[in-house]
Amino acid sequence: MTNDPSTSAEENRLRQKLSDNALYSGLSNLLQFLRWLFFSTVTGLVVGSVSTLFNFGLKAAVDFRHAHRWILLFLPLAGLLIVFLYRTFRYENNAGTDTVIDSIHKEAHIPLRMSGLIFISTLLTVLFGGSVGREGAAMQIGGSIGEQLGEKFRFNEKDKKIILMSGISSAFSALFGTPMAAAFLAMEIASVGVMYYAALVPCIWASLTAFLLARSLNSPFDNMKIETALDLNLTSSFRVIVLAVLCAFVSILFCRAMSFFKAQYARFFKNAYLRAAMGGVFLILLTLLVQTDDYLGPGMDVIERALAGEAAPLAFLLKILFTALTIGAGFKGGEIVPSFFTGATFGCLFATLIGANAPLCASIGMVAVFCGVTNCPITALLISFELFGFDHAYYYLIAVAISYMLSGYYSLYHSQTIVYSKFENSYVNKKTI
Repeated sequence: MTNDPSTSAEENRLRQKLSDNALYSGLSNLLQFLRWLFFSTVTGLVVGSVSTLFNFGLKAAVDFRHAHRWILLFLPLAGLLIVFLYRTFRYENNAGTDTVIDSIHKEAHIPLRMSGLIFISTLLTVLFGGSVGREGAAMQIGGSIGEQLGEKFRFNEKDKKIILMSGISSAFSALFGTPMAAAFLAMEIASVGVMYYAALVPCIWASLTAFLLARSLNSPFDNMKIETALDLNLTSSFRVIVLAVLCAFVSILFCRAMSFFKAQYARFFKNAYLRAAMGGVFLILLTLLVQTDDYLGPGMDVIERALAGEAAPLAFLLKILFTALTIGAGFKGGEIVPSFFTGATFGCLFATLIGANAPLCASIGMVAVFCGVTNCPITALLISFELFGFDHAYYYLIAVAISYMLSGYYSLYHSQTIVYSKFENSYVNKKTI
């Protein structure tokens, strides 16, 4: 009888006896490993396929906009269409990437329609000239599909979180071509100071599966290599320290700008349709004012120029402004590629001002600002290795550590939880600013 206390106690004693058996424990762990290998492979293939299709769509959107620059004039209409889509599918009050992060913390449902809506709306935003990246879409596509797979697999709530994180890793890997960084991003982004190591094997395997699939399909990964040689020395190390300190403050400015403009839009334009339309108008006027479209779209071409040692002096500030105006108005996309842009152009400016190695400073600025806005130091370090190699690993290590510490509790994602303090060995458990 299942309700008999003596029977329950006997079952517990049997379980304990079996767990103490080395052979049984080893076989159990092996079966668990094979189980996650299978399910993470499925997740990597499914999410990787959708993300690769999305990447091709983004490439086509950017190419079309570059060939038809007049399309920017229709950005307000694209904003209206995005608001209409979210209202039609009754998902206008979602918090985007913050919803995905929340679902890792607690039992929060992510509907499958999130992936479809962010897929279409990000393509619309990029096509018509909104200043956004793609990682927001990656995390939402991966998170929503991952959760749906967890439902299909009939997982319990704990395993659903693991497969959700595997979906995030898969999407990020297929879009950016950085499988190591993608695997750790999903485990690192939700709780600062704590890593979800139970998801280590599933996230790594799903990430690698998605990356290999995307590569086999010739997904258009961006080339961000730098050609420079510089040995580790005290003079260069001091310059990197100064650059990292400044990048930490740039990352705070980036986060504050996102929050400020979103609040101002909500204050002055309470209607979502009017907010999106006015945001499009502001971006058109600002583009005409600066007389360049460098700050529209993801801006990967500008990042590549910065990594070659060429950047306009105010490029980092203008990208922050364009991105804040775009996302605050309700257009969809991510902030990580704009943070790459901001960091790379700021690093290039820093190098120009002090006579340092511009490509190296641009790459350092890129990963330092990324770390500051996401609070993901391990992911930032792995991105630097995968994109730029190991020749300057010590400099990236210094920059990432300093930016992580000095960026404080600011973040692009307000659902992030700072579990352990950045400044002392203490448990704080507070939300980011």
